[in-house]
Amino acid sequence: MNATAVPASRPPNLWVQVWEIPLGRAGIILLGIVLVLSLVGPVVFPFNPKDITSTAADILQPPSSMHWLGTDELGRDVFRETLVGARLSLLVGLLATAISITLGSIIGLLAGYYRGAVGITLMRVTDFFLVLPLLPLIIILAAIFGQSFSITIMVIGLTSWPSTARIVRSQVISLRERQFIERIRSLGATDLRVIAVHILPNVLPLIYANTVLVIAGSILSEATLAFLGLGDPVRVSWGTMLHFGFVAGAAGRGAWWYLLPPGLGIVLVVLGFTLAGHTLDQLLNPRLREF
Repeated sequence: MNATAVPASRPPNLWVQVWEIPLGRAGIILLGIVLVLSLVGPVVFPFNPKDITSTAADILQPPSSMHWLGTDELGRDVFRETLVGARLSLLVGLLATAISITLGSIIGLLAGYYRGAVGITLMRVTDFFLVLPLLPLIIILAAIFGQSFSITIMVIGLTSWPSTARIVRSQVISLRERQFIERIRSLGATDLRVIAVHILPNVLPLIYANTVLVIAGSILSEATLAFLGLGDPVRVSWGTMLHFGFVAGAAGRGAWWYLLPPGLGIVLVVLGFTLAGHTLDQLLNPRLREF
């Protein structure tokens, strides 16, 4: 009797596993809604920052059929402004995270792989940035280098990499002592090849999980800088909306429709990335898996 060969089942896709976990599913849904609104919203509801009203009657008006979320201190539609602000806030978060993850991964790989002076020096630099109060450091750098879209991205990206370096280093230290790495080195493979071809692929899952969490922190940092008046004043983001709303006295005048949409948007995006990031971390980090 011939045995029937049973094809090996493929492992489920990582994002399918995240979707199967309630918290991960909630994070994906939140991020999906915000992403669609940020991409499609400004196209369907275009916003012109220079479209300023000339009549006082249109300033800080409550929601109506013409302005679904009311108007701001310049008479502009808050609903359209919120949609445009979502796009910029997400863009700053993604670009700043790309800088942070790239820098942190490189330093973590080198610090974990090399013993001696190289590894010690890199970790002392990482520890130096870790003990610095992050928010005051970001504020000082933003104040020194100016207020622009690119400066905001660079400042956030260059100050938020130490946590990634720490995570990557700890994983690389455990990998470099394994037998397959020793065998590869004994065959004459260069350090660069060992790191890029054999160690980095094994560290990537943790980098992916950490990336999602860093995006949330980057968006929150941009909102904080902009709220304090250190963001790009000519570009609309959720942080700049909160800043100009408080400057215009929206809180004291009861204009909740000006402050609530950007504030709620920041909370939902950060919550979405945090839920998805922690779910990924739980799936990819063996130390966090439930027994």
